[in-house]
Amino acid sequence: MPVTKEMPEELKITILRTDQDLEETFGREGLIDFLFVHLGKYGDSREAIENSIDYAFSNEKGKGGFILVAQDQDEIVGALVINDTGMEGYIPEHVLVYVAVHEDTRGLGIGGMLIESAKELCDGNIALHVEKDNPARNLYKKLGFDESYLEMRYKE
Repeated sequence: MPVTKEMPEELKITILRTDQDLEETFGREGLIDFLFVHLGKYGDSREAIENSIDYAFSNEKGKGGFILVAQDQDEIVGALVINDTGMEGYIPEHVLVYVAVHEDTRGLGIGGMLIESAKELCDGNIALHVEKDNPARNLYKKLGFDESYLEMRYKE
């Protein structure tokens, strides 16, 4: 018999802008663990995730951003991290660093809700990096992102 998934009735999206916001809600380790697990093979190390959180909450010139967390009651079912670039025009003002949805609630539109909420909160363009084989590419295209560039990196 097929399993039907339903959008959680108590779904709430919370904006986190400071370490205090994070500690008063899910805790730093709780959010890092969620992102690490649910980004899966498309994710980064815990250290990289923590660095993106630090950057989002930074008050230094040219840094900043925010985190959105989708929750069903007290459980995280989705999270998104935006980092500001401090630039405009030739480089987008924002980078969508991470978006992850709990595997049990994928396909319900939670990722799309998080991204749409982020688009409303961002003043300026948003860039994101996505691997060629990541199925989320279709969602990003559907939400208005286009494949403008092929990124190349030099690593020492």
